[in-house]
Amino acid sequence: MNKYRKLTEEEILRLKSQSCLADDWKLVSVTPEFSTEYIHHVRFSGEVKLGVFQSEFILPGGIRKHSGLRHVTLHHVTVGDNCCIEHIQNYIANYEIGHDTFIENVDMLLVDGVSRFGNGVEVSVLNETGGREVLINDKLSAHLAYIMALYRHRPDLIARLKEITDYYANKHASDTGTIGSHVTIVNTGSIKNVRIGDYAHISGTCRLSNGSINSNEEAPVHIGDGVICDDFIISSGSHVDDGAMLSRCFVGQACKLGHNYSASDSLFFSNCQGENGEACAIFAGPFTVTHHKSTLLIAGMFSFMNAGSGSNQSNHMYKLGPIHQGTLERGAKTTSDSYLLWPARVGAFSLVMGRHVTHSDTSNLPFSYLIEQNNTTYLVPGVNLRSVGTIRDAQKWPKRDGRKDPNKLDFINYNLLSPYTVQKMFKGREILLNLRSVSGELSDTYSFHSTKIRNSSLMKGIRFYEIAIHKFLGNSVIKRLEETNFRSDEDIRARLRPDTPIGHGEWVDISGLIAPKSEVDALIAGIESGKINKLKEINAEFERMHRNYYTYEWTWAYEKLEDFYGVKPEDMTAADIIRIVEKWKESVIGLDRLVYEDAKKEFSMASMTGFGADGSRLEKEMDFEQVRGDFESNPFVTAVLKHIEVKSALGDELIERMKQVQ
Repeated sequence: MNKYRKLTEEEILRLKSQSCLADDWKLVSVTPEFSTEYIHHVRFSGEVKLGVFQSEFILPGGIRKHSGLRHVTLHHVTVGDNCCIEHIQNYIANYEIGHDTFIENVDMLLVDGVSRFGNGVEVSVLNETGGREVLINDKLSAHLAYIMALYRHRPDLIARLKEITDYYANKHASDTGTIGSHVTIVNTGSIKNVRIGDYAHISGTCRLSNGSINSNEEAPVHIGDGVICDDFIISSGSHVDDGAMLSRCFVGQACKLGHNYSASDSLFFSNCQGENGEACAIFAGPFTVTHHKSTLLIAGMFSFMNAGSGSNQSNHMYKLGPIHQGTLERGAKTTSDSYLLWPARVGAFSLVMGRHVTHSDTSNLPFSYLIEQNNTTYLVPGVNLRSVGTIRDAQKWPKRDGRKDPNKLDFINYNLLSPYTVQKMFKGREILLNLRSVSGELSDTYSFHSTKIRNSSLMKGIRFYEIAIHKFLGNSVIKRLEETNFRSDEDIRARLRPDTPIGHGEWVDISGLIAPKSEVDALIAGIESGKINKLKEINAEFERMHRNYYTYEWTWAYEKLEDFYGVKPEDMTAADIIRIVEKWKESVIGLDRLVYEDAKKEFSMASMTGFGADGSRLEKEMDFEQVRGDFESNPFVTAVLKHIEVKSALGDELIERMKQVQ
């Protein structure tokens, strides 16, 4: 049933008396309850449909404005109920506008021809000259983008993904744009070929062109003063503000970009933050953060990363152009004024200090420091495992997940220790043992992939990795055997047996999602064969991998028990479990003690420099305590001590249960 009717002669006369005019009044349709009272100085062109204007808007400061149309030209526009649209400098053309939307003082709102609203835009990520283009779309996840950018050695896969994305983009293409309900657009320049979701707030924006703003009630999008966006998609819950400039960019859920941040050909996934600096051709996985004016991120892949002020990279070497790229694996950080010459690869949860020009690859030595001294890169393996900062980072990321949208695009695994990082520790431990064996135990330094490792650092690195492996495998065993009483060794073995064969072999981190490589390969095979041919089906597969992470993790850990402890899981006894748990307790408590000692440095006299500026040592300590608190009552310190207590009790409880086994 058509809910619209034609205007009556009386309504047309009344509208004309209110300075309204139309190219053809027959093309103007209205709802049955329509009233002309709040429509003044409006020009109607083409087919126009109008709802009712019965409610008021209360604006900041308390001023009230009644819904209605004032000083606007509408061309092929549908206006929902109770909207207020006024003072449009040029016109609104080819849009469907929802209900309760407020549009004021806008230059132009226009859809010109058939538009895909940013879907299908090619972003030349990582390699500015092309070759790793990612086709952005409304449903793009960090994981799909990772595969699209990096699996170029499978051309059939890339061709299929292009087909799938093009199908989606063409399906949503239209010569009519949509502006959702409860949208606010004020004091804004031109908006051309942009689709705007419900509850979006656009204020003071300069220009928006060819994009989608995927706002909704649970997670509104805010676009603020001075923003310029061309060829873009902005996902739910994101804020782009204060002069940010984006060109050919995808902005994921709950991102914040502002303070004149500039980005081109870049992807920002869940919870990224960019302020003041610039980005070019970067793949910013979840929780990539850069806050500083002098920071340039270029042609790099990052996730859970914090860029220090003045961080910089080079990707051209002044030879064949900007073709080089680099990777900082999850959790890597750069200090102030750090520099990396691409190509290079930095291992997970590592810290980069100084200027590095040697193209090092430390991906199998995670939790390390890369320190530059006299143009030489020194590697300190594993040392970041004892850092209070690393532990604090791991705790803060889940708390800082700002996504309110119930439909999550990215499936994020926050675990510090996982099959992905622990497999690298196995490899790292083997690398360090081989270096010591080949070069001799008495060598002062060892060479590895264009880096130098000092003897003392190598020995500590082996110990750090062994502690972390004990901790991970012990955690897995305790979790597997919790809340169950066993009568015999056979009962224990039966419980230890994995629930699924999935999880063996290598694991990968596909930009926030940690999964067995076999499952990622199976998904890729499904896409190539045509069995999986929709974006939502691909995302459902990522969700399944994420949901089953702990089941797959145990399969991997079970396999590693024999490698590390020298006993087959199918032959394990209660005595073996007790031995593993004792070693686990020693490792967990030992690592916590190292973290505790690292935290203590934050409360040393050296850290108090600048406190109690005009007083004695006692006043300095008192001032420091007022600002930072005292060491023993610091929330993180008390949490570490509590962790030691809880884990000790957990281990003791399992040991007691094992002692009951006959």
